Amino acid sequence: MAATTSGTRLEDRWRDILSVHARTVCEIDRALHPYGLGASDFEVLDILSILATEAPEGLGEGGARCRVHSLVGRVHLSQSALSRLIARLEKDGLVERSMCAEDRRGVRVALTHRGRELHTEVLPLQRAALARVLGDDESGEGHSPLGTGR
Repeated sequence: MAATTSGTRLEDRWRDILSVHARTVCEIDRALHPYGLGASDFEVLDILSILATEAPEGLGEGGARCRVHSLVGRVHLSQSALSRLIARLEKDGLVERSMCAEDRRGVRVALTHRGRELHTEVLPLQRAALARVLGDDESGEGHSPLGTGR
């Protein structure tokens, strides 16, 4: 009986995680839709922005360039879905792609000036969406979206 109860608790926790994820992605999508972005688009821009701030000076217009392959695990998309997303962001002028100098099969991607500006504009909207769904942990007043308490 204990194994069934334990298994049920695990299933419930798993479903809670999925539910929170779905609610969070939907909230971010709603907040960013007027800007032509979705949650996955934002994640790519956000990761590239973080990499650009960590990069040494003098990298030029594109700033830090990240191998597309290294983004796959960070944005939780398949390689092909990420490639399509990056192609769309490039078409919209938000990122630029280039061949990897070390490995001609590799592709690097970086934010454009327009991409950095849009990221800066929508960052507060994405963070507000996270706070609405997940609670504002910075204030100490947040709630646990999984019902596990604090």
